Amino acid sequence: MNGCRIAVIGATGAVGRVFLRILEERSFPIETLRLCASERSVGKSLTVNGRQHIVEPVTEQLLGEIDVAFISANSGVSRDVAPVAARLGAIAIDDSSAFRMDPAVPLVVPEVNADDLRDHRGIVAIPNCTTTPLVMALKPLHDLNPVTRLVVATYQSVTGTGAPALEELMTQSRQVLDGQLVEMLQYPHQIAFNALPEVESFTDNGYSTEEMKIVDETRKIMHAPEIQISATCVRIPVAVSHSAAVHVEFAHPIEPGAVREILSGFPGVTVVDDPHSSVYPMPIDAEGHDAVFVGRIRRDISHPNGIAMWIVADNLRKGAGLNAIQIAEEILSRELLPAPGRRV
Repeated sequence: MNGCRIAVIGATGAVGRVFLRILEERSFPIETLRLCASERSVGKSLTVNGRQHIVEPVTEQLLGEIDVAFISANSGVSRDVAPVAARLGAIAIDDSSAFRMDPAVPLVVPEVNADDLRDHRGIVAIPNCTTTPLVMALKPLHDLNPVTRLVVATYQSVTGTGAPALEELMTQSRQVLDGQLVEMLQYPHQIAFNALPEVESFTDNGYSTEEMKIVDETRKIMHAPEIQISATCVRIPVAVSHSAAVHVEFAHPIEPGAVREILSGFPGVTVVDDPHSSVYPMPIDAEGHDAVFVGRIRRDISHPNGIAMWIVADNLRKGAGLNAIQIAEEILSRELLPAPGRRV
């Protein structure tokens, strides 16, 4: 296939704009590009690959004229749009939580489980932006020494909530520094100079829905339902990049040096690990980069088979936009687009 007819749904959002930049950077084979967003953004103009594109509403006619729909909106939009795109012969690559735990929908990180794409039925889900870097660091280790238990604490940037949350962080920071009253819209408490152990809503078991995504999605992607997982998710006043403190228990002992060597050889992972020289992954260094950065790799002194490590990744790139494009690249290379006879 020389080119692909694509639509980007949610093109004006925080993830959508990063997605369009990555399309340009990776020279994704585009035959036609349609940009869609909510009603308030329809009619806006965006430049991609030097060409102006007018933002359109999503219609059934439009979905019938494309090969791939990249959806980065809310779950409601995804539930409305993805099945229609699939029915019309396109493939929907969805960034919401709408289909992630559907047994019929592959949940894919290409470096980890690209083979799952063979079973798609027109919809492929992208994991949560905290799950993706986690499984990137776990999968090569799990293949050699099975992971039995995982304890994770995440420290998540405000762009995980969206562009308005980033604006609120900036506004609140100025308000605090100027001694003004802080206004709160996106979060239940002030986010500037603060940390909120509440990401999404809480469930009956005391865990948040964000925390349960880590549990459920990690098991699904790694085909390892037996892994015991506990997570705590915290929102912090950082613009871009999510971080995670991870404690992993394996079936057998493993040396930190072996972990460094294994991860250094895994595609998409960069080991940054010289803590005695204050060298370790940080959100400001991960921003704008595609890699998952891993450091502070050490023996977990509380468990004979344990390893502790620190993981950081740009949540808008590998956590969302890049992963979607990599999925599409895999679909094209494996010739997995449905109904190839549709193309002119």
